[in-house]
Amino acid sequence: MTKYMPEGIMIRTAENKSRLSSLTALNEVMREGKIIESYAFMCDSEHNLYVKLGDITGIIPKNEGAIGIKDGSVRDIAVISRVNRPVCFVITDIYKTSSGAVQASLSRLAAQQRCMENYVKKLSPGDVINARITHLEHFGAFADIGCGIVSLLPIDTISVSRIDHPSQRFKVGDSIKAVVKSNDNGRICLTHKELLGTWEENADNFSVGQTVTGIVRSVESYGAFIELTPNLAGLAELKTGLKPGMKVSVYIKNIIPQKMKIKLIVIDCFDEDTEISPPEYYFFGDKISKFRYSPENCNKIIETSFDVQ
Repeated sequence: MTKYMPEGIMIRTAENKSRLSSLTALNEVMREGKIIESYAFMCDSEHNLYVKLGDITGIIPKNEGAIGIKDGSVRDIAVISRVNRPVCFVITDIYKTSSGAVQASLSRLAAQQRCMENYVKKLSPGDVINARITHLEHFGAFADIGCGIVSLLPIDTISVSRIDHPSQRFKVGDSIKAVVKSNDNGRICLTHKELLGTWEENADNFSVGQTVTGIVRSVESYGAFIELTPNLAGLAELKTGLKPGMKVSVYIKNIIPQKMKIKLIVIDCFDEDTEISPPEYYFFGDKISKFRYSPENCNKIIETSFDVQ
């Protein structure tokens, strides 16, 4: 199966730069039907995108801007928002205008259709793919999985440790890995937490007696849940002033694998903003069939099974 990358990955490569280097190279790209990338620098009043191709200008007509634009199932903002961003496309024509200037007709739609048929529709649950975060909503993160085709990463699949908003994990433009959770004829739903390690893999980074940094994720009547890593949280005794999102230093009182529990004592609280760190992955393969989060000797079983086709 041919892999297609999210928009923006290809643009800085030597191969892509070479294909934009001359009119001869662009004609070769057109003859071979290659997908290339460049930046859109303008969108006119009719929502046609203008793209710089070295010394000439390429135009992506509105209806060639994305899958779903022509039939109205995708809003025009999908085209407008590409200004100052990379776009992928195929060159459909290179011609001279009435004034003698050389221009090119481009199609982002054709690139997306190729990606959909040759890649996206062939993905199956458990496939590990590249993705790039495009925008964030309270219910999840949207990610480009190839040629600007966007899929949803629901908030409860981002990590085991619960968060209030995807902005606590990602920012727009982040390149991440994700797992295909389901594929309904090209409508992909993603998950992420299965790549961030099991309870034991995360707990092995800590030991009783250490004092480490954590983030308060929730404050309950019986204690505060403190995130140590995106896939690991412990319960701390209540302390005055604790609130969700606060950075804290915590003393590790006990680690109990059989119960998946880490007992903590809050030493100090800090009001400073928490930096978003890049995800640390524990799985590096192309396919995952089952992910068991809980330890083998734990009575409570938490696992994800992918319906591998």
